[in-house]
Amino acid sequence: MKTISSVFILLLIGLFPSMAQSIYHRGWIDFNKNGKKDVYEDPTQPIERRVEDLLHQMNLNEKTCQLATLYGYGAVLQDRLPTPAWKDSIWKDGIANIDEQLTGLRKDTVYACPYSAHAKALNEIQRFFVEQTRLGIPVDFTTEGIRGLNHMKATYFPAQIAQACAFDTALVYQIGRVTGREARALGYTNVYAPILDVASDPRWGRTEETYGCDPFLIGELGKQAVRGLQDEHVVSTCKHFAVYSIPIGGRDGRVRTDPQVPPHEMEEIYLHAFREAFQKAGALGTMASYNDYDGVPIVANKHFLTDILRKQFGFKGYVVSDSRAVEDLVMKYHVASDEVDAARQALEAGLNVRTDFSSPSDFILAVRKGVQEGKIPMSVIDERVREVLYVKFWLGLFDHPYVSDPAAADTIVHSQASQQLALKAAHEGIVLLKNEGNLLPLDARSVHTVALIGPNMKEERSLLSRYGPVHARVTTLYDGITAALPATVKVLYAEGCHHVDAHFPESDIEYFPPTPQEEAMMDSAVAIARQADIVILAMGDNNQTVGESRSRVNLKLPGLQDELVRRIAALHKPTILLLVGGKPFTINFAQQHIPAIVECWYLGEQMGTAVADVLFGKYNPSGKLCMPFPKSVGQIPLSFPLKPAADAGGNASVTGWLYPFGYGLSYTTFAYSHLKIDSSLWQSKGQLLVSCTITNTGTRAGTEIAQLYIHDELSSVTTYVEKLRGFARVSLQPGESQTVTFILHREDFKLLNASGKWVLEPGWFDIWVGASSADIRLRGRIWLK
Repeated sequence: MKTISSVFILLLIGLFPSMAQSIYHRGWIDFNKNGKKDVYEDPTQPIERRVEDLLHQMNLNEKTCQLATLYGYGAVLQDRLPTPAWKDSIWKDGIANIDEQLTGLRKDTVYACPYSAHAKALNEIQRFFVEQTRLGIPVDFTTEGIRGLNHMKATYFPAQIAQACAFDTALVYQIGRVTGREARALGYTNVYAPILDVASDPRWGRTEETYGCDPFLIGELGKQAVRGLQDEHVVSTCKHFAVYSIPIGGRDGRVRTDPQVPPHEMEEIYLHAFREAFQKAGALGTMASYNDYDGVPIVANKHFLTDILRKQFGFKGYVVSDSRAVEDLVMKYHVASDEVDAARQALEAGLNVRTDFSSPSDFILAVRKGVQEGKIPMSVIDERVREVLYVKFWLGLFDHPYVSDPAAADTIVHSQASQQLALKAAHEGIVLLKNEGNLLPLDARSVHTVALIGPNMKEERSLLSRYGPVHARVTTLYDGITAALPATVKVLYAEGCHHVDAHFPESDIEYFPPTPQEEAMMDSAVAIARQADIVILAMGDNNQTVGESRSRVNLKLPGLQDELVRRIAALHKPTILLLVGGKPFTINFAQQHIPAIVECWYLGEQMGTAVADVLFGKYNPSGKLCMPFPKSVGQIPLSFPLKPAADAGGNASVTGWLYPFGYGLSYTTFAYSHLKIDSSLWQSKGQLLVSCTITNTGTRAGTEIAQLYIHDELSSVTTYVEKLRGFARVSLQPGESQTVTFILHREDFKLLNASGKWVLEPGWFDIWVGASSADIRLRGRIWLK
């Protein structure tokens, strides 16, 4: 543990002269104001000793206050900064964390910008807890951060689903670093990210917030996001633990119950990424999910929160509840008789901090009542508080409780370098799905008239995220494309149709003829398309059709968008379809009749620029799908990886993907050759080296994402047909070749047997390398034991 520098002490004296003589000393802070250096105040002592010393000094009121979240101004807090009334509040004895304080989220930007003002404001709040509470326990400032930090005008990155399509671990790590660096500069110490849920059902509204459907890919990216955040000494609180992402027939909202996932699938698919995040990346936070599993709500499930999380995964941090999850034990699941019983169940299971958009007092008082009535053991309280305190000491809050240089935030947050990283991430997340006749890239010099059509062409509001920067300036597709065109090009624009029609969501299951106004909008779009050399359609989602509590029962383009695509296609113009949104669409007609299709997702602040760069050849697309596109919603449940015969069809069914997992085109072509499987390190290190040569056989520089899959030829239990176990980004000039080496480990070949044990069963394994899960270029096999 680092000691407190003399410079920092001088800074504290300058900031807070009234307390300078009483608690701020050279090398330590007298948090309990007793005039001596206690063990918990000594930076040279191990964290565990400091925790125990502090815990021993805490009374019941102080302990229970470390078990709840206080939501920020505009949600629960009525004050931007501490007031005299705080001395009479429930948090006069401290609080575990304050969430989303002064972020600008709730239209209050008084202290959100300039960034230095926010850092100073959080210092003032922290000062209250350090100086005005008996033991001076600092608060942990939390906020969201899945597309960049949830703070006004922080750097805004693409949605996680777009990040995943880059198959770029280094990129995700850098996004984590920037998010963590900006958080620290602004005064936040804990970021609720990444989301490690598995999007096995694309109807789910929060598919956009995930790294896709494959547990290996999610795990590889997720642990890099954790490392990036925590390398900036900001806690990564992964969510949602666990088996949360099952919308049950496309329903969402308060449904989130009974995920109907068997134990093997739960272990192999839904827990893998959390295992990686906790065991290998050391994540110190997690959010317990709303749902139950096999009849027991997760927030009160000791098997998940203690046996799996702490005993199996070695988790050392603290667990927060998703909002209302504790209350759901009484109100939704009816497994707790009252608030005291709900608090007892949750705390005994392993929950540390109750989080909700309501006052923390109800929960805190219920816990105190439970202890006083003998219903909640004091030993349980101590263990839960001990885990919270460990995180606060790890963060250094008892050594450096304040932002030491608030002014630095003005140059750190949303820097030019961070904006360039956002553009890089946007470029890499774009997936080219179709390019018939090499329509793309466009030669802007040969275009005379272009028609820009669709509800997403000028859309801006839904490009933002409640869980990312809240007032980011996003470049729209219209602005990005028009900026890339020469001034001589004539640009025609029509919205064509709204995102949803007048009968949505009923129109997802029943046909309604267009209204006269809707007909007029489509007619206008067709009319300008007739005048154009090139038609660019921007279709897909908005915040009515994707997002939290926005699951759908259909995967077609919503509203009248499919109909507009059909009418434009009938003109037989060179047409490009841009898909904007957060989940796959069943665009079977477009795949047959539209020459070029580009999956854009939500690409953050540089969206329009990045898409224009791809359309006009400034950037050669390299993204690959992190989840497949089904042909019909009727195929669901169907995801990747697949069990044997999972997509086997009958005489009356359609099989196969519209676009498979790992699929994505380029403006150049790549050849694979010289597969080599080297087992020389298997016995000594448990490593298998697989190498191959990739050659750019086209005329443009480009990046290929090579993917390695394994297949267990014979096993004691049913295993997945092909499992992703490696990927590599390879950038090549025309005619250039490069050897790529994948390192496989013993655990990559293990299966979960019938006894629930992870074992490597001796036998033959197939090693496949290719451009997607359905485009295997090289095949080999090896016997392993």
